[in-house]
Amino acid sequence: MDDRPVKALLFDLDNTLIETSKAGAEALQKTSQFLKTTLDLDDTTTTSICDKFKHKLFHEKLHRSAGECIDDIRVRHWKESLEETLGSCPTASLPAECYFLWKDTRLGLLCLTPAVCDLLKQLRCTYKLMLLTNGEAQTQREKVNVTHCEEYFDAIVVGGEHKEQKPYISIFKLCFDLLEVDAQECVMVGDNLDTDIQGGLNAGVRATVWVNPVGPVSSGSVKPDYTLPTVLELPDVLAQLH
Repeated sequence: MDDRPVKALLFDLDNTLIETSKAGAEALQKTSQFLKTTLDLDDTTTTSICDKFKHKLFHEKLHRSAGECIDDIRVRHWKESLEETLGSCPTASLPAECYFLWKDTRLGLLCLTPAVCDLLKQLRCTYKLMLLTNGEAQTQREKVNVTHCEEYFDAIVVGGEHKEQKPYISIFKLCFDLLEVDAQECVMVGDNLDTDIQGGLNAGVRATVWVNPVGPVSSGSVKPDYTLPTVLELPDVLAQLH
């Protein structure tokens, strides 16, 4: 660590600035109710279908056929989840109905809260701000658009648009180049130890800040420099760094 001032802040998006997990859970509950009503299913069956979709989403590898987009892949997740639970898909249109209900509901719930917007505006008066988010390109760009992130950041890098994502050093070097700063002039802020924090450590940033509102302090091999229950407390950390 050197004595140069912090010039830039790199922020993760999901579950750092926006509550993606909460929105996804509410969207899944709405889709479950739709299935229950449409097919006259019991709670156990609808829960099984939705749990299978959630599992497929979590383990998604994104190997695509030519011309296949992320929407096609996730419609297929619903089709397979219905078939695995019910033995067959009741109607040809049902998987797409489930997917777009889930997707549109989730996107509709995502937002930068007024407090987070105020924080970003305040920080941008002093620092360069970078949004660095992992994930499939279309999906992440849709989140960026619906939350109007462009208004608050000097640059936005979506991992799915590049060869390597966090925690690889290459994508951090891209961010440093775009902002015209050195690693030791940057702070990485995110909720994921394995990608955000480990990535920041790999890249040699000045400090890493783990946003962890619900869990215990890290007991694994990845050790953030700071742990906060909410990104809104970031100014306290920055004051210590100065």
